[in-house]
Amino acid sequence: MTREVQCVRITTADAVTTLELDSPHNRNALSTRLMAELSKGLADAAADPAVRAVVLGHTGKVFCAGADLSEATGSDPTVGPRGLVDIQRAIIDCPKPVIALVNGHVRAGGLGLLGAADIAIAGPLSTFAFTEVRLGLAPAVISLPLRPKLDPRAASRYYLTGETFDAAEAARIGLITEAAEDPAGALKVLLDAVRLGSPQGLAESKRLANADVVASFEQDAEERVTLSARLFGSAEAQEGMRAFLERRPAPWA
Repeated sequence: MTREVQCVRITTADAVTTLELDSPHNRNALSTRLMAELSKGLADAAADPAVRAVVLGHTGKVFCAGADLSEATGSDPTVGPRGLVDIQRAIIDCPKPVIALVNGHVRAGGLGLLGAADIAIAGPLSTFAFTEVRLGLAPAVISLPLRPKLDPRAASRYYLTGETFDAAEAARIGLITEAAEDPAGALKVLLDAVRLGSPQGLAESKRLANADVVASFEQDAEERVTLSARLFGSAEAQEGMRAFLERRPAPWA
């Protein structure tokens, strides 16, 4: 019997669990399977008393391309948005610091993972874009962790234009913590510091830092899932996603 290839590589060493998105066939898109594996990896790390921090990384040139559009056309439109809410909340609720390490392209739903992470480092190969508007969608669910952190004027610009921007701009607007020429070196500095923290101190400090983000989820999660599902299920978005998958212009472009 052929063994299924995992979508998330999971390793633990030196008190750190690393979860690497590794689904090259769909550019690390947020498929049902990838989200299930990521959820399990986070839960296992949260429950392991030997783990002091979690690193969320990726293989290849893309951190995450957003929703898996091949699943989003013709399926139950609530599945993907609710799954992404759950993953983001799992990152936020994990008692260990979650550090996102990016040196590649991040689009749409992938930005929600960065928003949920406690610290996000991006290298010089990183690019970012809220591409939802070009597909007939909106960054609904990913706004739950992002709107408390993003500069409001920048959110308006990039939500509405879908423009691509670099790591320096991502740091300026609050999307990431640090734009680093040497992301591995920057990560080492952070992990060395985190290992000096006590488990209780880290968990409670994280809870304080995330208070506004948690409030965003408690207040708006169901409304954002409903909005996202309505948009994904609309004729306009279904056509936009088909156009994207078929590499042709959307009818409104």
